[in-house]
Amino acid sequence: MRTLLICSEPDTSSVNMKSALLRKEEWESAGSDDGASYLISDRFVLMTVPELHIYAESIDSVARRSVDFDSMVFLSRHKASSGMPTLTVHPIGNYRTADFGGMDETLCPASPHMMSAALRAMQKLNDTDVYAVSFEVTHHGPFTETPAFFIEIGSDEGRWSDLHAAEILTDAILQSEKDESNIVAIGIGGGHYAPRFSEAALSYKIDFGHMIPKYQIDGSDDDGFLRMLRQASEMTGTRIAYIHRKSMKGPEERRVRALIESEGMETVSSKDLDPISSR
Repeated sequence: MRTLLICSEPDTSSVNMKSALLRKEEWESAGSDDGASYLISDRFVLMTVPELHIYAESIDSVARRSVDFDSMVFLSRHKASSGMPTLTVHPIGNYRTADFGGMDETLCPASPHMMSAALRAMQKLNDTDVYAVSFEVTHHGPFTETPAFFIEIGSDEGRWSDLHAAEILTDAILQSEKDESNIVAIGIGGGHYAPRFSEAALSYKIDFGHMIPKYQIDGSDDDGFLRMLRQASEMTGTRIAYIHRKSMKGPEERRVRALIESEGMETVSSKDLDPISSR
């Protein structure tokens, strides 16, 4: 089955990644439908849409009228007030209000093996001394019912048009090799760029799906945290959690761990994981 790659015409980074992909694969036209056009290769479908993709709700349902696929990758820019040059991947959904697409308090199916493999490929292919490579935690839309993630160039307008960054990310898509024997986990704690989960995935045989950062945990009562935890677990397809312990004070970490265990879930740390062998 193929992977659906989604290019958004208003997004400069997305368009540049599409141009790179057109040079790297052999494509045939698969027609157009409802404003979207489709190209197909042996492994991928390349869908181009006229709207900003974070608001393209149920875009997978639209695409399935024309093509078959079992996973999705959104080609995108990334914006951050810091302006820090960053290449990122992240799952989709909203723990609270849907301020930028998607649905309130609704996560979409994650793609942990493919997303983590892409992160590793990005790190390997990043031949610059400019860009950091990292996960971002779960955020923004659109709503999908198909496993998906965003791959992004950031973090300001000066970086979005970087053609070399587009080359790195498209090569990562084409060259990444997922390992379905890796442990799958949700991440709990830490900041928006999930440094601990990024480090773990780059060093150990663990693949992350949804990640619940500390800023979502803060202010949540037990019921609120459990709601996020249950949905993250279901939409990642795992009963394993990896806690960024150092991002929390002792009492908060103990509360979070007790709630995870109350759900019958397992926690792991780096000492429980097998290192990724060097090649």
